[in-house]
Amino acid sequence: MGTHVIKMPDIGEGIAEVELSVWHVKVGDMVVEDQVLADVMTDKAMVDIPSPVHGKVIALGGQPGEVMAVGSVLISIEVEGAGNVKESAQPAPVKEAPVAAPKVEAVVESKLVVAPRPAAVCQGPMVAREADERPLASPAVRKHALDLGIQLRLVRGSGPAGRVLHEDLEAYLAQGQANASAPVAAAYAQRTDEQQIPVIGMRRKIAQRMQDATQRAAHFSYVEEIDVTAVEELRAHLNEKHGATRGKLTLLPFLVRALVVALRDFPQINARYDDEAQVITRLGAVHVGIATQADIGLMVPVVRHAEARSLWDSAAEISRLATAARNGKASRDELSGSSITLTSLGALGGIVSTPVLNLPEVAIVGVNKIVERPMVIKGQIVIRKMMNLSSSFDHRVVDGMDAAQFIQAVRGLLEQPATLFVD
Repeated sequence: MGTHVIKMPDIGEGIAEVELSVWHVKVGDMVVEDQVLADVMTDKAMVDIPSPVHGKVIALGGQPGEVMAVGSVLISIEVEGAGNVKESAQPAPVKEAPVAAPKVEAVVESKLVVAPRPAAVCQGPMVAREADERPLASPAVRKHALDLGIQLRLVRGSGPAGRVLHEDLEAYLAQGQANASAPVAAAYAQRTDEQQIPVIGMRRKIAQRMQDATQRAAHFSYVEEIDVTAVEELRAHLNEKHGATRGKLTLLPFLVRALVVALRDFPQINARYDDEAQVITRLGAVHVGIATQADIGLMVPVVRHAEARSLWDSAAEISRLATAARNGKASRDELSGSSITLTSLGALGGIVSTPVLNLPEVAIVGVNKIVERPMVIKGQIVIRKMMNLSSSFDHRVVDGMDAAQFIQAVRGLLEQPATLFVD
């Protein structure tokens, strides 16, 4: 028997250290080639570290949340044969890991990558672990289980080394045991339990980006009410006429189009500000970031060259990118390079919000929910569909008057939707 030492690999881009986010194995586990051992976090990416060998885990080189230097010992595996102890500098190949999220309000730029995983098939009865035994599962699976009210220790994992997968949660629910297995508490029973959650990995990056954005940029927000009755009628008409052949349109493609047209007169808002170099870069292209909720946070895939897209082209690209981000399959290029961001919570959008800028951008447009309200038009009370835009700007670059005029331009375009298509 020998020992194979896997060192923290050089992920590139001049990165000298990374944060160990989560272990997917523990000492004593048997692992197979290509099985994911750990997730590590760089400034821009969550990366899977796969095993290059079959063997038994005999030592772990760090704890989740620990910052480790490239080249430091990550894990030691007992293998058949001589191993690589004498020449352990050869790292395992790095495979990009699917990052199911930045929940941006501000934006975290992420690189999503995938290491092969065996297909999951839940077999046999569910097995209860000891109360203090932590089952193997990714952060996304843990959150999914929490949302479903499932105790992970009751779920039999079908992944490598007993790792619990999303499919295992679905199988557990299908057997109808989730509610039956959970302890029933009195409706008014006092609770004294506490849970401490380390801020590590993607959540730490989100926190850092949030703090950085609010400390470095001079945020100010502007809220305007918009009558979206006409654009909603147009959307419904286009969906009825072309939905079956071109796909259904949501409001987002219309908002993207409104931004594109309005920005023609406000180039200072379609910009990035490098505050270290003291340089503002105004872009001719409009690359719209679409804030998208995924399991581990809010990700912002980018609709590139929105100025050159039709409604249906924008709609298809928004749908494709959102699906890729939620499934952890978006590439780094798809998650970076935006020039302005559009964020929406849909029906949960509330009345007003104060979105945080996605640095180095200087503007973010927040979409609130649509509500029907009585409005006075030409002396008559009528029911209209109303929606607020809650937008934030970097006051170091964008003056208040410019921001107000820009949002008023967006408002005019949406309230008279024919103008969206007039050059």
